[in-house]
Amino acid sequence: MIDFKEKANLIWKVADLLRGDYKQSDYGKVILPMTVLRRLDCVIAPTKQKVLDYMPRIEKLSDSAKDITLNKIAGLNFHNRSNYDFAKMKADPNNVAANLKNFIHGFSSGAREIIEYFDFDSHIYRLDDPKTDLLFKIVEAFADIDLSEMTSMEMGYVFEELIRKFSELSNETAGEHFTPREVIKLMVNVLFVNENDIFKKGIVKTLYDPACGTGGMLSVGESFINEQNPDAKMELFGQEINPESYAICKSDMMIKGQNPSNIKFGNTFTVDGLETEKFDYMLSNPPFGVDWKKAEKMIKDEAEKKGYAGRFGAGLPRINDGSLLFLQHMISKMKPEGSRIGIVFNGSPLFTGQAGSGESEIRKWIIENDWLEAVIAMPDQLFYNTGISTYIWVLSNKKSAIRKGKVQLINATGTKDEETGQNPNRFWQKMPRSLGNKRKEIPENGETKGIGFITKIYGEFADSEFCKIYPNEFFGYWRVTVEQPLKDEKGKIQKDSKGNPKPDAGLRDYENIPFLRKNENGNLRPQSIPEYFEREVIPHVPEAWIDESKTKTGYELNFTKYFYEFKKLRSLSEIKADILALEKETANLENNILIQ
Repeated sequence: MIDFKEKANLIWKVADLLRGDYKQSDYGKVILPMTVLRRLDCVIAPTKQKVLDYMPRIEKLSDSAKDITLNKIAGLNFHNRSNYDFAKMKADPNNVAANLKNFIHGFSSGAREIIEYFDFDSHIYRLDDPKTDLLFKIVEAFADIDLSEMTSMEMGYVFEELIRKFSELSNETAGEHFTPREVIKLMVNVLFVNENDIFKKGIVKTLYDPACGTGGMLSVGESFINEQNPDAKMELFGQEINPESYAICKSDMMIKGQNPSNIKFGNTFTVDGLETEKFDYMLSNPPFGVDWKKAEKMIKDEAEKKGYAGRFGAGLPRINDGSLLFLQHMISKMKPEGSRIGIVFNGSPLFTGQAGSGESEIRKWIIENDWLEAVIAMPDQLFYNTGISTYIWVLSNKKSAIRKGKVQLINATGTKDEETGQNPNRFWQKMPRSLGNKRKEIPENGETKGIGFITKIYGEFADSEFCKIYPNEFFGYWRVTVEQPLKDEKGKIQKDSKGNPKPDAGLRDYENIPFLRKNENGNLRPQSIPEYFEREVIPHVPEAWIDESKTKTGYELNFTKYFYEFKKLRSLSEIKADILALEKETANLENNILIQ
């Protein structure tokens, strides 16, 4: 494997040329499109002359027909019909601006459209200053960087490294553009466990990411399938709202032979660029806590007019966190014959919102339809732009027989080992140096640690210290309104015209009653509202009753509670001994100070 960091560092050094002429936060506006152009230049080099030689034979064809013909000659999804490349531009320093524009305009329409999303023409004009000779220096530097032997995966790493560095300079959130590759690899491994179809000769499957960034999820998914079955084909689809990330993703798809038109630009919530499509597999890491106020009207209109026939019929989360909107959108893309979804969330979608809220209604819809297959709690400090804990949700509408009606919870945080120190941590390791907020990484160690170990836990589907399996009903509860009678000053109960006790709003309370409870043997069994009320409420407030008209059903997943282990409190004698020892130590320190 080529050292992608070495290549990224070479490109990063080119940015030093911009010092003084550009703000650091704007370096990426020049370096990223130049990196794409140089990468395209290296890829087309072997067949460039063939394309130029064939040009006279197709002069009378339309532009679209020329593109189709010359793409075939190039053996790629794109070509360049300009006489210039980076070597020739380097050799003609006096005309570098005109030659660079000629080179860009020589690309086939699909490739040219990608460059346009960088808005690079304005920077060519700005850089072409004879006093600084800056444009030539940059072209010259890139001409000396060979990107021809890089795989798409390695090139993806290069772009992500550059974006991370540029984002740090401008105090932007790099994590909005890409996800750590080890997290993607884990998601891909889990998503394809026991997927026997992918081993069939000539099988064609589809993979989609509605917030695809630079295309990391898609690239790792495709690589996994190619490694498992070289005869399989994974068609990639995605949508991205950031123009630079979109351009990078689309150029990568074009180079690797995917159909670049499958990558759409824009806000997935407001304009579904792949409205009629359904997919076999879906992966995504949407922005955590993304505000959807700008798209509020369109989303609410779709929810009200289309209901479950649209994307958001189950419910709408609070305006400052659209995570569950992404998940509903992905569920709408499931094929009737079966699809699988992997998505990264922070903790909020697990439990935010009480019964009847948008979030709870969405969880209820998902769980009661038996789509939620597993939730994996990940270590904190795993992402570049946040140190918070994250969770991978795995969903499927074609659960295996053993998983039907159940949800698997995996605690891969490593916190237990970290606290006790009794066992080596098998989930993550510290990075040699921090990258933003990222201080931990998930290693690849077969089945003994990291990705392999978590995948093994998922695949075995068995209760253990790291894994809990519960029936769907375990996560449901009734939220009931408990009333107590209104009394006058003498303590007499006040009644309405029908002779029923009036409720005292000041004493009103609420209870969350789980659908299931553990019996004396520790086994789960169903319970009813009256049963719970008689056991838990009446002994304390005998005059209370439930206002059944206000009862609501809710669903939540509380990871901390499920994996909590009671720690025996220390005895008073142990605490006393520690206090006495501390007092003695303090007295000795005081004596030493006085003596000195």
